[in-house]
Amino acid sequence: MGLKDHFHPPLSVWRPWHGVHHAWCTALAADLNARLPAGYVAMPNVQYNIEIDVAAFEGDRAGTRSADAVGAGTGGAAAAVWSPPLPEQSLRFPLVTDVVEALVYNQESGLTLAGAIELVSPANKDRAAHREAFVSMCETYLQQGVGLVVVDIVTDRHANLHDQLLKRLGDPAAVALETPLYAASYHPVERDDEDRLDVWQRELAVGQPLPRMPLWLRGGVCLPVELEATYGRACRELRIDDVR
Repeated sequence: MGLKDHFHPPLSVWRPWHGVHHAWCTALAADLNARLPAGYVAMPNVQYNIEIDVAAFEGDRAGTRSADAVGAGTGGAAAAVWSPPLPEQSLRFPLVTDVVEALVYNQESGLTLAGAIELVSPANKDRAAHREAFVSMCETYLQQGVGLVVVDIVTDRHANLHDQLLKRLGDPAAVALETPLYAASYHPVERDDEDRLDVWQRELAVGQPLPRMPLWLRGGVCLPVELEATYGRACRELRIDDVR
C-alpha cells in the first residue's frame, strides 16, 4: 500500500489522522498478540488532549475550609482537617499531551511493562515543551529496560523526536537521521559489562512501503513489528482508498 499523507487534504478532511492512528494502534496490538509467547499480552492505549484532574477550594488560599463548612452534615461539630501548606515553588513541568501506543505486558507476576510502540501525534511535535515531554517519556521507558519502537508519519510538523532522543543520550557516536518521517527501534542491553542501547532507524517517505522493525521486550524476547501490514489493515478498515 505504501505510506499516505494523512495531514493534508484530501485525507486530512475525509479521514482525520486521529482515526488512522487509533485504528493502526489497535491493529498493531492485535498483530503482536498473534505472535507473543504465553505470558505476554499487548494492549492499545490511545489518549488525546490529556489533562490533569484538579480539585480546588476557592477563597482560602492557605487550603483550609471554615469550621462551618467542615462541620456541615456532622451535627455542627467541626472536624479537624489537615491541609498542606502552600508550596515553596511552582515550576513548569510539561506533560505528554497525546499518547498513542501499543503496550506489551508480561503477566507472570502482575502486569509488568515489557515493550512499547509509540505513534507520534502532531501535538507531540508542535512545540518545544511537548517535544521534550515526549522524549523524556521515551527515555524513562529505556532506562527501565523497556524495549521501544517510535513511528512518526506526521507530515505537517518537521521536528525529529528520534534525533532529539539521541542527542539527549549524549553519545558523540550517535548518527542522526535528520528527516521528518522515520521509524526507530531501541533495545537497552548489557554487553561486555557495559550498558548499551542498540538502535535501528529507518527513514520513511510518503508513497513508500513501511519497514519491519524489531521490538525487544524486557527479558530478551524479540518480535517483528509489521508496520506495513498493520498500517494497510487500518487503512482498509477505514476505506482510505475510497477518498479521492
